[in-house]
Amino acid sequence: MLIRIYNDKPNIKDIARVAGILKDGGLMVYPTDSVYAIGCDALNVRAVERICKMKNINPQKSDLSIICRDLAEVSKYAKMSNSVFKLMKKNLPGPYTFILPTGSNLPKIYKNRKEVGIRIPDNNIALALAEELGNPILTMSLHDENDPTEYCTDPELIEEKMRKTVDIVIDGGYGNITPSTVVNCLSDEAEIIRQGIGELIF
Repeated sequence: MLIRIYNDKPNIKDIARVAGILKDGGLMVYPTDSVYAIGCDALNVRAVERICKMKNINPQKSDLSIICRDLAEVSKYAKMSNSVFKLMKKNLPGPYTFILPTGSNLPKIYKNRKEVGIRIPDNNIALALAEELGNPILTMSLHDENDPTEYCTDPELIEEKMRKTVDIVIDGGYGNITPSTVVNCLSDEAEIIRQGIGELIF
């Protein structure tokens, strides 16, 4: 199913419709401020298992990232020092993934994980979905090096390819191919471990 949502002013009914699918354990493809991504309710264990199986990863061993609606929500699921909080506040919302120590509120499927990627993208669709859902969104880049670029950036082609594996594809316009900038914040000094679309301001 393909649904068009405009980033400048997301339609509330459309956002609620997609959030309802996520609450029922559904998977979506949606736009961010970097690349198109696959997402689900990060606290719905069945949905997390489904998305990890589709991407062929082990949720206890692979890098996982969640989208939060704001820094207050981040504090529920990850630990931030004062310096990291200030750095994130300066750069978010934006195309960054901050690697932080995990908090205690993530479900058991994340057990034994010592770190989690945190995103607050500068994208109204993604943030509206996180707000309506009331939970963080588990997010994984759609990009596959084996696929032509169009199948990661053109929503209609994405839907054509993914219609049997996800429940809904959001058409938020043509997507980017450059991923987020990844910042390791597990120690006191933040370190860029992947330079992406975002230019970090220290």
